[in-house]
Formats: sequence, C-alpha cells, structure tokens
Amino acid sequence: MPMYRSLGQIPHKRHTQFRKSDGSFYYEEVFGTEGFSGNYSILYYNYPPTRVKKVEKFAEVHCEEWPQEVQRHHHLKTSQMKRGGDPVLGRQPLLFNKDIVIGVALPDKEMDYYYRDGDSDLMYFVHEGRGILETNFGLLPYHEGDYIIIPRGTTFRFQVAKDGPEPRFLTVEARGTIEPPRRYLNKNGQLLEHSPYCERDIRGPEELVTHTERGEFELRVKVGNIISSYWYDFHPINTVGWDGYEYPWIFNIEDFEPITGRVHQPPPVHQTFQGPNFVVCSFVPRKLDYHPLSIPVPYNHSNIDSDEMIYYVNGNFGSRKGIEQSSISMHPRGIPHGPQPGAVEKSLGLERTEELAVMIDTFYPLKYTATAQTIDDEKYPYSWFE
Repeated sequence: MPMYRSLGQIPHKRHTQFRKSDGSFYYEEVFGTEGFSGNYSILYYNYPPTRVKKVEKFAEVHCEEWPQEVQRHHHLKTSQMKRGGDPVLGRQPLLFNKDIVIGVALPDKEMDYYYRDGDSDLMYFVHEGRGILETNFGLLPYHEGDYIIIPRGTTFRFQVAKDGPEPRFLTVEARGTIEPPRRYLNKNGQLLEHSPYCERDIRGPEELVTHTERGEFELRVKVGNIISSYWYDFHPINTVGWDGYEYPWIFNIEDFEPITGRVHQPPPVHQTFQGPNFVVCSFVPRKLDYHPLSIPVPYNHSNIDSDEMIYYVNGNFGSRKGIEQSSISMHPRGIPHGPQPGAVEKSLGLERTEELAVMIDTFYPLKYTATAQTIDDEKYPYSWFE
C-alpha cells in the first residue's frame, strides 16, 4: 500500500530499546516484502513472536483438477454449492493456475484458531454478510461490497456477525502482492487525481486490541501446500503498536468511480487491483455510452492472451442471459465472446446500467477444479445460438 499508518505504542526510533513499565522489553518484528527492499511495517509485541510451544503438521491441501477435453466457455452456478467450514479452511477452489486460486467461501462455522498464509496475499470480496477481521495489526470491520486485502504473513481470524445475512465470499489466493494498479500512482506512490478511487476510500485497522492472556492458542500457517499448527502459550494477537506501509486494508466496490465515454470503454477502465499476472476489475452502476449511435453493451472480443472470469454480484448484466446472482462466467483464451442474441438491440437507447460484478483476468491459463465440474452449466457455450 502507498500509505503510511501507525497504531498503538511505538518507540521514537526503530530498532532501539522499547521497554514496558516493569523494565522488560517489548519485542520488535520487521514485517517486510521482497526481502528488505519492498514495503514493510514494524510491529511490537508483549511476547516474542519466535516463541513456540509445539509445531505439528495439520494438513496438506491440493486443488483436484477437472481436466478439460475441449476448450469452451463455462458458466459455474455457485448458488448450487453447499455451505460448510469456516471462512478460511472452508474456501472451495474453482479455478487456479501457478499464480492464483479463485474460489468461494460459504462458511457455517466459526474459526477456533488463527491463520497465516506464509506465501500468498489473500483477497476476500464480501458478497453477503458482515463481521470483523481480527489481525495482529488491529480490527477491520467488514460488510457487503468490501474487498478485504490481507498481505501474506498476516496473522488473522474472521469473526462473522451472527445477526447478519449468511456470509458469502468470493476468494482469491495470490502468489504475490495484490495492490492498486501502478498506472494509478504517481512517482511518489500517491493515487493520481484521475484514478477511480483515492486514499480516502481505503480503510485500514483503526482499533488495536492487545491480548495478554496465557493458555494454549493455535495458529495455522500455510506455506506451499502444507498447513502447520503452531501452538503458543500466549495469545497470538498481543501487538502493542506498529507502523509502516504493509498491513491489511479494505476498499468497498461502491467507492469505485466508473470511467465512462461517448463510445463503449474497454475493460481496463474498470481495473481496481493488480496481482502477479492477473488484474481485478469492478463493474459498478454507471452512466452508459452517450454517442448518438453508441452500442452500450460490450463488442465481441477474443481473449487472445488472457482468461476472463466474471463473478456476478447483483443487478442486470446487460450482455448476458441466464446469469444469476453469484454465477461465474469463464471465457477462456482463443475463443471470441460478446453479447448474447438480442442484447445489442435491447441495449440501444439505454442511459444507465445497475450491474455489479467482479472480473478477474489472468495472463496464464486457468485450470478447473473437481468442484467446478459439479456446478457447470454444459449448455452455456450454446447460449449465443439464436
């Protein structure tokens, strides 16, 4: 993230003595990316983060692939998926490659442990539900429409509100940093005046709750395909303060200011984040094209070097038929796609769209999981046939 933040107690100078009232030390941790060359924060704890009571293997995880015999478009009906698990280990992968795992979480259980992904940034798009993300950087309340960005190495736990809607998340696990597009930033890292959102729209941790209780606490750490259980005799969230540029943050899709034009604009105007070999775009309610001869729906286009996945949140997505809330369309490379029959004629003269959707374009082919096979609409490739 391009913004500096500070929360809680920190010493005047980094890497210097920082003592408690009884004269003992607080313990410093440098939390950095790209070795010591990327963004970083410095955290201070009551207990040394290196102190562990027991380490054991918890599980090994893999995406079971659904091999493709033909190259075709897909419609995955995630509304047919069953609830299960918690917000983290209950994630159900649907699409993946070497850079990214895309899935859905429909949790019906609470987390009785803390979690840390040691090599992947995480993104949760909150389709439904609300709650609090508890992290070693502080608390982040979340609600519908939020993109929650959790940097790799963050210790966290989801608390889901029991008096709200049943939670539904679109999830992304990325083998690298998820961040605002570099083309939206000036040379100093500030979001540009013409970017579709600014620093005011980004929410970081605002309340730091320091736990000092002792006992047995489990932290599950994922690195590669292995999840290990680390057991501590102190609470993992015992941070007394931190500052820096690396921390979990939230951006709500309703704060994305759409870029429109006289004729139809290409998908990059909807870009919201970038990741390793992929982009995330937000389709939000907006004014449609206003040239007198404009065609408001997308033109036919071929994904020559990218796969295009769209998760439909709500509203009326004008170029598609038979799509429902929480559906996923997958348009792979090599095959043109565009408006379905009648969509062009129906769109003429429209001045506004109320669609809300999240698109992820990857620049390496996506593979499908066995779970995706169970919710695939085999008729979707023929939906362009009049």
